[in-house]
Amino acid sequence: MRISLNWLQELVDLSMPPEALAEMLTMAGFEVEDIEDRRTWADGVVVGKVLEHDPHPNADRLSVCKVDIGGDTPSNIVCGAANVRSGIYVPVATLGTYLPKIDLKIKPAKLRGVPSEGMICSLSEVGLTKESDGIHIFDESVVGALKPGSDARPLLGLDDVILDLTSTANRADALSMVGVAREVVALTGATLRLPEADEPTIQTSRSGSLAVKVSESQACPTYIGTAIAGVKIAPSPLWLQQRLQSAGIRPISNVVDVTNYILLEWGQPLHAFDRDRLVTVAGSDALTIGVRFASASESLKTLDGQTKSLQEQTLLITANDKPVALAGVMGGAETEVYEGTQNLLLEAALFDTAAIRRSARSQGLRTEASARYERGVNFAELETACRRALKLIVELAGGTIVAQEKADSRPSQATARTIELRLERVNQVLGMVELGDDIGELPAKEVERTLTALGCQLAVIKPDVWAVTVPFYRDRDLEREIDLIEEIARIYGYNKFCDTLPEKTEPGYLSIEQAITRKLRESLRAAGLTELIHYSLGKPDSDRQVILANPLFTEYSALRTDLISGLIDAFQFNLEQGNGALNGFEFGHVFSRDEDGLTEAEFIAGIMGGDPTQGKWVRSGRDQPLSWFEAKGVLDAAFRRVGLTIEYQPDLRDPRLHPGRTASLWSQGNRLGTFGQLHPQLRQERDLPDEVYVFELDLNVAIAQLEQEEILIPTFKSYSTYPPSDRDLAFYVATNVAVAELERLMTKTGGKLLESVELFDEYRGDRVPEGQRSLAFRLVYRADDRTLTDEEISPVQQQVREALVEKFRVDLRS
Repeated sequence: MRISLNWLQELVDLSMPPEALAEMLTMAGFEVEDIEDRRTWADGVVVGKVLEHDPHPNADRLSVCKVDIGGDTPSNIVCGAANVRSGIYVPVATLGTYLPKIDLKIKPAKLRGVPSEGMICSLSEVGLTKESDGIHIFDESVVGALKPGSDARPLLGLDDVILDLTSTANRADALSMVGVAREVVALTGATLRLPEADEPTIQTSRSGSLAVKVSESQACPTYIGTAIAGVKIAPSPLWLQQRLQSAGIRPISNVVDVTNYILLEWGQPLHAFDRDRLVTVAGSDALTIGVRFASASESLKTLDGQTKSLQEQTLLITANDKPVALAGVMGGAETEVYEGTQNLLLEAALFDTAAIRRSARSQGLRTEASARYERGVNFAELETACRRALKLIVELAGGTIVAQEKADSRPSQATARTIELRLERVNQVLGMVELGDDIGELPAKEVERTLTALGCQLAVIKPDVWAVTVPFYRDRDLEREIDLIEEIARIYGYNKFCDTLPEKTEPGYLSIEQAITRKLRESLRAAGLTELIHYSLGKPDSDRQVILANPLFTEYSALRTDLISGLIDAFQFNLEQGNGALNGFEFGHVFSRDEDGLTEAEFIAGIMGGDPTQGKWVRSGRDQPLSWFEAKGVLDAAFRRVGLTIEYQPDLRDPRLHPGRTASLWSQGNRLGTFGQLHPQLRQERDLPDEVYVFELDLNVAIAQLEQEEILIPTFKSYSTYPPSDRDLAFYVATNVAVAELERLMTKTGGKLLESVELFDEYRGDRVPEGQRSLAFRLVYRADDRTLTDEEISPVQQQVREALVEKFRVDLRS
């Protein structure tokens, strides 16, 4: 809100410079974004009277003027404005004046051979408008008070300083001059002077009856309609126009300007209707003003010239049940005040904040009135604002108040909120403060002084405990004890609070879960994968999903049940954008709905595919798809880095994955997750490369496996200095027997002497029995304290052979 200091000084005495006031308000929570010092815009501009006006001898569009600016002799000024004439009073920029809005310094000059000693100014040249048709001519009504040579800034409204102030959303009272004045009083201790108005005198109406009927009392607790007859619409006086212009509002006419003036002064929106037009719309001289919600079939043309299709949440003002205005938002074009208006109906009302917010949003409108209603208008000062507006309208537009009707559902005796405040709690929250040259806790007298300055009333319940009665204009944001403590801190000064350091500091640390999660991230990045982040929301496609009640978009209306779907979408998107295959991983939460209710878990997922190599000239530029074993090797490399031992078992659970190239991952008997190739049908539908692989791991299971002491704190084992001895073992075995099971059996049977088991050959084809495959393993034996002999190795090797034959019915080839 733009705050005029001249206007503010009428409400409260100010002796501090604007910069100090801006600093004080900012420190109190009202940020001053800009200080607009209008006094600098026309420093050196004086009142001048045009004595003579003659055509320029050498130019058709210029005039040579003799202007009295208070000097011993008139100044000779060349002027190019078409509206200059003799006998008028004008603003004149004297020699040496700098006009910052047009970046011009006035110097003696010759224009087409005629000397010029100044410049007659337009409003645009002094910064009041963007464009001007000609020079500014002072109003004839103030000619008697004009004196050539006097400072022109007060007449132009340029003797003012404007503070552009931003208040927080909870401070609805700060959207008015009275509210800001009350804040300044609380900060400075000055005296507040509120504008007042007496009860209006109402004469008997002879021009028809007036009634008010509110159908939605919750949406409109109070509505006051006042009929005024015999008004005369005219431009507002200069002081009122300047007040509105300083606040950024364009003057329109005396009646409309008064409603805007009260909006700025008290924060109470008002609206003036042309009563004769209301009667025309209503179709009867017996006028009933109503408040109700719209029906879907209704429409209304508003003051901005737009015809609005109304919705059921749109709150309306009606005349005999016909829409005439959007309540609390904008008036209707059919009933607006115009130059020929003679009879008025002034609306002063309270509207529910939620109702106005929904109504304004339904029409895509946000106005000065709706902004105040949405934050909350002071319900206790509605009548005061109404009386003040009626007084100004009668003074400026004439007329007689002929009727006033009210519909009021507020409690007959509204009680102010009372909050218990404890000094002990105040000091517990705020801590030590600066008390002059000393440091200590905030004393009780300072608490009482601060709250009293805010307009609160205090009653002592017991020592250092008060019952604080909140003023009505702060009823919306002072609701609890902590709110009062915040106000005490704000008014006393945040900069007066002492720094409090902890008595003893401790080094920070990561929890085991955090450390393991970081280690997993590092291992996946080291394996060549890029970390990805996706939204937790997606399209609804299953009954297990958790559906949002109020989604922003249909595409993001359900919580995801896995991470793989998002990774497949990202892989496809990168291909379509020409970025190549996406090899990445993601840590994220998944959500589901089951018989036990809603569940949430954290998973790790990844996707790999395409040709990861560069320089394909040896293959004539052809891509070589990633094989199943290469993708598995990437995952195994990450597992080895963190010390996780994994076994792969065939799996058919996920229909999105290839039925013959999908495995479940197990660690010490616990299912960790799934790894597999995308199903060919899905790959074809998405136009993906030949082989794309995905994995998904349960993070909680991974953490449980990795937080074991032997993995968290690895033990060093010395290397054997003795040479190894290897033996090859080849055999036929059924194709449904997994290599992992064979390796597990050989490792267990070989005991301590068997150092490693490695598959180095697989063959299927001629001379291999149907339903079997030929496998060849290399078994490496080694001891830590000696070189092994054939006599020691052969029995162990024979035991391994016998175990394979006994358990898996292998057909030995060597």
